[in-house]
Amino acid sequence: MGISETYDRGRSFVVEQPFGVVAGVVGVLLIVDLATKLMNGSLSVLSLALFLKDGLIQGLVIALAGVGLSMTYSLLGFANFAHGDYITAGAFAGWATTYVIGGLGALPIADLFLVGVSGEANAGTVGVSIVSTPIAVLVGLVVAIAFTAGLALLIDRLVYKPMRNEEGITLLIASIGVALALRYLLAFVFGTSRPGVTGGDIPGFEVPVIGIRLNAHEIALAIGAVALMVGVHVLLQYTKLGTAMRAMADNRDLARVTGIPTERVVRATWVIGGGLTGAAGYLVTLETGTIAFDFGWILLLLIFAAVILGGIGSVYGAMFGGLTIGIASTVSLVWLPSEFTTAAAFAVMILILVLKPSGLFGGVTTA
Repeated sequence: MGISETYDRGRSFVVEQPFGVVAGVVGVLLIVDLATKLMNGSLSVLSLALFLKDGLIQGLVIALAGVGLSMTYSLLGFANFAHGDYITAGAFAGWATTYVIGGLGALPIADLFLVGVSGEANAGTVGVSIVSTPIAVLVGLVVAIAFTAGLALLIDRLVYKPMRNEEGITLLIASIGVALALRYLLAFVFGTSRPGVTGGDIPGFEVPVIGIRLNAHEIALAIGAVALMVGVHVLLQYTKLGTAMRAMADNRDLARVTGIPTERVVRATWVIGGGLTGAAGYLVTLETGTIAFDFGWILLLLIFAAVILGGIGSVYGAMFGGLTIGIASTVSLVWLPSEFTTAAAFAVMILILVLKPSGLFGGVTTA
C-alpha cells in the first residue's frame, strides 16, 4: 500500500468519523496523563490497582445481570425494563431468608423477615456474613435465584405471554408498568430506608506483589458470578436447550417450523435469566452490605449500557460489556469526582457505539 493510498484512507476516516478522531486524540491524552501521574507520584500504582479491582467487582455484577436481560431480548425481542426490579425482589427474598436462618431463635421472625428495616433485627444484632453464617448466606443465594426465576416466569404468564405477538413497544410499556408495580410493592413491604444487612468482622486476603486486599464478600461475589457465567456458557454450547435457544435467537419462525418447542424454550429463558438476575441482586448486596427498594432500578441503567455496548442480544457481549462499564466507571475516578463516574461509563458506551454501531459483539445473537 503506497503513501498516497494510506493518505486517502486516513483522509476518508477523518471525514467519515470525526467524532472517532476526536475520541482517539482524547484517549491518547488520557493515557499520557495517566502515565505522567504514575511517574510523578500524584497517582500510586496501588490506587490504580484498587480502581481496577473495584471496577471488576462492579463489572461482574453488571455482567451477570446483563446476561439475563440479553437472553430475554434475543428470544422475545423487547427490552424488559422490569429487569432492575427483579434484581431488587431477588435480593430481598434472599436476604429475608438469610436473616430468618441467621437469627432464628434469637429474634422475632417478623423482625428478621423485614431485613432490618424495622424491629430488633439489624446488621449488628443478626451479624450475618459469609464467614460467620455461611449456610445462611448460601441458602439465601439459592432462594434469591429460585424466587426471581419463579417471579419472572409468573409475570411472563400473567403479563407478557398474552401479548406475545404484539409489537415490541407494547411489551416495553408493559414492562415499565411491571417495574413500577414491583418497586412500590417492595417499598410498601420493606420501606424506603437503606439499612445495612451484613455485620461482624469480615476477613480479607492480600494479593501478593500487588498489595490489594480482597475481603471475603468480594471473593464470594467473584467466585459466584464467574461460576454462574461459566454455567451459562456450558448451557449454551453443550446442551440441547442451549442449541434450541441459539436457534430461536437466530430465527424464531424457522425454529418453530423445524419442531423446536419454542414456548418451552421461552419458559426456560425466563427461568435462567431470572435466576441469574436474582443471584446478581443477592451478591451485590452481600458485597455492598446495604439494601434498598430501588437499587436495582438504579443499577438498570448501567446494565442496559453494558448490554448495548456489547451488542444487544449477545450473551458474551453482555459479559464483556459489563466488565467494560464497571472498569470505566471506577478508573474514571483518576480524572473525575465520584459524582461523574456513571456519566464516564456512558461516555465510553457512546464512544464505542460511534465507532461500532452494532456493539462490540454486534450480529452475534445469544452465543
